[in-house]
Amino acid sequence: MPKLSATTPAIHPECEITDTSFGAYTEIGRGSRVAHSVVGDYSYCDRYCDIANARIGKFANIASFTRIGATDHPLDRASLHHFMYRSASYWDDAQDDTDWFDHRRSRLSYIGHDTWIGHNAQIKPEVTIGHGAVVASGAVVTRDVAPYTIVAGLPAKPVRDRFPPAISERLIALAWWDWSHDQLRAALEDFRSFSVEAFLEKHGG
Repeated sequence: MPKLSATTPAIHPECEITDTSFGAYTEIGRGSRVAHSVVGDYSYCDRYCDIANARIGKFANIASFTRIGATDHPLDRASLHHFMYRSASYWDDAQDDTDWFDHRRSRLSYIGHDTWIGHNAQIKPEVTIGHGAVVASGAVVTRDVAPYTIVAGLPAKPVRDRFPPAISERLIALAWWDWSHDQLRAALEDFRSFSVEAFLEKHGG
């Protein structure tokens, strides 16, 4: 793992980055494509992810081959094919359908803070993954996921809560993901060794 920077994202080889902003200590794995998105502080994706039209919170853990904001084809037209909107690639006298691309980019996916998106999972457009939630490997998420909920399957459905609701509410109220880099360092041993209850008791959540 490279040394991460507060000012420059760690972009591994063979990535395609388009119209995307990055927070501090972010990392994008080899061969990933990230477009029209915002990646929050400390968030990363592993190899060969495809992320589009997404707003990713802080401390998101995105495993390899994940797809977020997978684009749709027009189901209500005579054809599904992209000759209709990538038309300039087919005819010299035709232009691309900018309205279609604007519509796609407006359908944002939201990934909360301290989330874990498993290997080869898919998050559809206009879906929100709540803070602290976990999406199992291979899941296809078509509906919003509540905070601190684990979902799995195709389509993804809740498996269990990570913590009792009262603990989840206290973690959200504590909002440790907004702490400064120095505050995180000072609490590092507590993150490593304390139970969630003990951590909340010490840090006022």
